[in-house]
Amino acid sequence: MAERDEALLTRARALEQAIGEIGTTLDETTTCRELASFLARHLHGSVTVDLRGEPGGPVRRAATAGAADTGGGDRAPGLAVPLAVHDEDALGTVTVTRRGGPGLSPDEAVVLRHAARLAARHLGHARRLAATEDTALHLQRALVAEPGRPHPNLEVAGGYLPAGPRALVGGDWFETVRLHFGRSLLVVGDVMGHGLDAAVDMNAYRTALREVAATDLPPHRVLRHLDSVVAEDDARRPATCLLVRVDPARDTATFASAGHLPPAVFGTDGSAELVDLPVGPPLGTGVGGYEPTTRSLAPGETLLVFTDGLVERRGEDIDVSLARLAALRLPPDSGPEQVVEEVLNRLDAHHAEDDVAVLAARIRARPAS
Repeated sequence: MAERDEALLTRARALEQAIGEIGTTLDETTTCRELASFLARHLHGSVTVDLRGEPGGPVRRAATAGAADTGGGDRAPGLAVPLAVHDEDALGTVTVTRRGGPGLSPDEAVVLRHAARLAARHLGHARRLAATEDTALHLQRALVAEPGRPHPNLEVAGGYLPAGPRALVGGDWFETVRLHFGRSLLVVGDVMGHGLDAAVDMNAYRTALREVAATDLPPHRVLRHLDSVVAEDDARRPATCLLVRVDPARDTATFASAGHLPPAVFGTDGSAELVDLPVGPPLGTGVGGYEPTTRSLAPGETLLVFTDGLVERRGEDIDVSLARLAALRLPPDSGPEQVVEEVLNRLDAHHAEDDVAVLAARIRARPAS
């Protein structure tokens, strides 16, 4: 009886350790390695974990642990169990083989099945989360990849980069709205937070802005109206936003900012200049207080608006971050597409800690009469 009690206690301890050692990350390969390592230690055999990418798909060897099979000696038959939770489709199999001794005892078989189910549960969670992130990312890319069309007198180019391969999508976005008299409204915004909720709020802001901008109000009044509309909905997250109304007939741009970083203008010589403009509170506060700023925008100059992920770096003052952008020297006569590409590369935006959205625009040169 004492021997049986000791066996049960050993099994209970093993099951408890499995909970702490298997599934410490959302990475599939890491989980499989943790499973193989745990079983090799507790079952004193060689362990292989074979993982299936999708139902009916090919199987790959995801992890191995324990003594390598060098041939010779008695070998106990391998015991294979599915990587599955109850009646769910198996994600793969776990095989344990021991040499020079008996097969697995009933208690050891329980540990094997428990560890396999535990790993399968973590793998399932990781795959469902990855699918959700993928859906959110495709939603975000679809939203920022199809801005409204500006007037033909304006060249535009945009780009969006998520923060890392597995980062939850954020609320960064850009937009262009065609206005009367050949003018276009450029928009860039950033909803606070990440995930599907931020993406949904971002789309709500974008839809509301299109409706308000259609009234052809000046940019600062568009922000005032949008702020009051959003403030009435407590469920909406605050957002920063920058509007720029470009008037090619007058070679001017009028700016209004709701808590957003200033844009940059790249001259024909490739040098950059930050636009000095007053900054009001983020949208959704109901406070208002947005003011316009107008400056010239010559046909050869390229305007760049962006979200903070382009320049901000952890532990660095924002003035230092903006100065890095202002110090860039691009090839002369760089157009919107080249400006976007050069800025993203030179500021290492592909490794940024936050999502990055950028929009560049340049007035097309008018043909000589």
